[in-house]
Amino acid sequence: MINEKIIDTHMHIEDWINDEYECIDCFEGHREQSGLASLNICALGSSNMRCCVNNIVSALYKIAHPNTYAHAGFDHIYRPITENVPEGLDLVSQHRDYMEIGFDGIKMIEGKPTCLKPLGGNLNNVALDKVYTEMEKNGTHVIFHMKDPEYFWKERGCDGNYYGDGTYPSYEEIQKQAFELFEKHPRLKVTLAHFFFCGEAPEILEKLFEKYPEMCVDLTPGCEMYHSFEARHDFYKEFFKKHSKRVMLGTDGTFPWATKSHVWCIGILRDFISTEKKNMAFDDSILTGMGIDGEEKENILYRNFENRVSKSPKPINKEALRRYIDKWWHLISDDERAKITPYIKKYL
Repeated sequence: MINEKIIDTHMHIEDWINDEYECIDCFEGHREQSGLASLNICALGSSNMRCCVNNIVSALYKIAHPNTYAHAGFDHIYRPITENVPEGLDLVSQHRDYMEIGFDGIKMIEGKPTCLKPLGGNLNNVALDKVYTEMEKNGTHVIFHMKDPEYFWKERGCDGNYYGDGTYPSYEEIQKQAFELFEKHPRLKVTLAHFFFCGEAPEILEKLFEKYPEMCVDLTPGCEMYHSFEARHDFYKEFFKKHSKRVMLGTDGTFPWATKSHVWCIGILRDFISTEKKNMAFDDSILTGMGIDGEEKENILYRNFENRVSKSPKPINKEALRRYIDKWWHLISDDERAKITPYIKKYL
């Protein structure tokens, strides 16, 4: 049991459609064994499921477990992104629906190369820019995956992806687009997932923090960034203390991982921030803890998320969720409908 207050700010439900698993309680063992104050489910589409279905499951999870946060994901029904989408299904309308339903923010994976490529390769497409404007105006918290580790453009990454075949935007191009996005939307309340893949270039983050007061990063592994932290331990200890209000903790835990894997990961991350222990972490490399304490530690473990999102999760508006289900039902496959209907009947 972990005795410090922690929010796991970055988790996913992906393979819930498998008959073997119970997706509405899938993280409760993790929460209890880890002593988590709360967790945040980030809804994403996957190879076997539309994002709208994952949004529905995440909202139902919040109904069953009201102490759970959730960030909705966008559905892109036309690719590359255009503005010629059916009324009410454009990204701005989707965002408004999610906020009415009671989601606590938005999770965007549109900056990951495998997702950006089919969207036309441009983070600043007109349709995306409109929803950035909406979210900036609304004060919506956005967890945004942009880029990937730079070496993925040189060799195949741990997730099997390789971006060096000339068909993907380059690492530099995606980063340039991100900078343009930040410049145009300086008050966007954005948390850059996976440390913005800047473990070897923290000066980039320091410049961004200085310029954009609403910006944060999270520490969801990516083992490569922890190699950087270990190699420059003293520097990063001061970095995390200095920027303690800009860093959040998350496992990137994905159901149906075994619960013990989530517990192990949050334990490693807690030790990394709170102690000076040496652990075997992620890819069996050594990771030395930073030994941060007091308010600076609390900022990273839970306060930054609460301050940017809310101190308690928003309740789900069941009528708004029913309207959302009706709106998207015609785009959900027969198999997905069969799997999700019992949960809808149970919780709505």
